[in-house]
Amino acid sequence: MRVVLAEDLFLLRDGLVRLLEAYGFEIAAAVESGPELTRALAELEPDVAVVDVRLPPTHTDEGLQCALRARQGRPGLPVLVLSQHVEQLYARELLADGTGGVGYLLKDRVFDADQFVDAVRRVAAGGTAMDPQVIQQLLSRRAADDRPLGNLTPREREVLELMAQGRSNAAIAAQLVVTERAIAKHTSNIFGKLGLEVSDDDNRRVLAVLAHLDRDR
Repeated sequence: MRVVLAEDLFLLRDGLVRLLEAYGFEIAAAVESGPELTRALAELEPDVAVVDVRLPPTHTDEGLQCALRARQGRPGLPVLVLSQHVEQLYARELLADGTGGVGYLLKDRVFDADQFVDAVRRVAAGGTAMDPQVIQQLLSRRAADDRPLGNLTPREREVLELMAQGRSNAAIAAQLVVTERAIAKHTSNIFGKLGLEVSDDDNRRVLAVLAHLDRDR
């Protein structure tokens, strides 16, 4: 699996390269600026891009914008964005085109090698990997003024958080130590209360849930 990595801090970039190579990834390019990222994505056509939000020369959202432009030229290009802080606007922009192969993780997650590598693989496979803190903020902001969301039971909210992170029913059942059938029932209830069409496609349902939670924000 070929990866283009964009991170302007040398030590972190070098560490990510070594980590990904240790797990069998091929680093097609490791760059430190927006222009370099744009060229690498266009010329190398990687299987997945791992991109810091803030890159030179602007040090604002250069990395994110380069990745979004690349996805316009190559729809569905898998992109995992890394950020120092939770920025809901970045998550919203990533999800705006309604396709999978996207992820948003806080940089703290990088220090959990298994969790980080799992996110890269999930995004590369066309799935969604959203940081739990992003999901929690979306839920908390919507709960106060969204009656359907407020109608969810504590267990349904717990399932929703895990679902929005990109986890399948089987993975959610394993984490909550319940049967997969129980999770399927909770999922059906959640979709009904949120007015969403039921889908067996894990990625599609994640995007639908996130789109609902993030609408009008």
